[in-house]
Amino acid sequence: MKERMRNFLSLNPKTKKIIGAVLVFVGLLALITPLTPGSWLIFVGLELLGIDLLLWDRIKKWFGKKSMVKQKQGADEAAIFGGGCFWCTEAVFKILRGVSSVLPGYSGGSTKNPTYAEVSGEKTGHAEVVKIEYNPKEVSYRDLLTVLFASHDPTTMNRQGNDVGVEYRSVIFYTTQEQKSEAEKFIQELNASSEYGKPIVTALEPFTVFYEAENYHKDYFESHPGNPYCELVINPKLEKVQKQFAQLLKTKAGQN
Repeated sequence: MKERMRNFLSLNPKTKKIIGAVLVFVGLLALITPLTPGSWLIFVGLELLGIDLLLWDRIKKWFGKKSMVKQKQGADEAAIFGGGCFWCTEAVFKILRGVSSVLPGYSGGSTKNPTYAEVSGEKTGHAEVVKIEYNPKEVSYRDLLTVLFASHDPTTMNRQGNDVGVEYRSVIFYTTQEQKSEAEKFIQELNASSEYGKPIVTALEPFTVFYEAENYHKDYFESHPGNPYCELVINPKLEKVQKQFAQLLKTKAGQN
């Protein structure tokens, strides 16, 4: 019975509306027709069912919106940063408290579903980025900006050390106006402080789409600790972040 009801309610919207309209029409006929009490109950039930069918999709959408709002209010926020090779940036942000997920990927270009080879060949306009999901109650967006600028060189255009190309550009993709304002303010403060001795070239762009990188890029540092790039490039960055931002680190492995 439950399976039949489930199949009945899963009818496409057009079919449900037709059935609903017919049932409501039959119910209205019952109101003006002298019928037995039992028939009245049947037709009232049909009418109610008809009305329910007509409004079913609207009710589901309404409750769906309410659920989405609740989820949005309690969900982590996202930050999308490009700071050179995403093997490095992924490893850096994974050790911060309040960060629940860090995914390497591509953003800022024109090619849909790009491959690593295409991005590396500078045919797509995409940058290597990480998508960071974090709890703002535990780590602020400004904290993330502080770590970003401390863990890469924001004064070199399309380059981080020996990694050269547009895919290695320094870039922040903001997802809200608040993030944009925070990033603009932060960059202005850095330029005013003369901390780097050269102007910040980090681009600030609106976020459009994030394409997840191939699986073999995920958790690259953890999976290849003996790789020369990991030892010579990533390890020093991690040591610097661990030393300068001890208060922002996870207290235990895997703990937010």
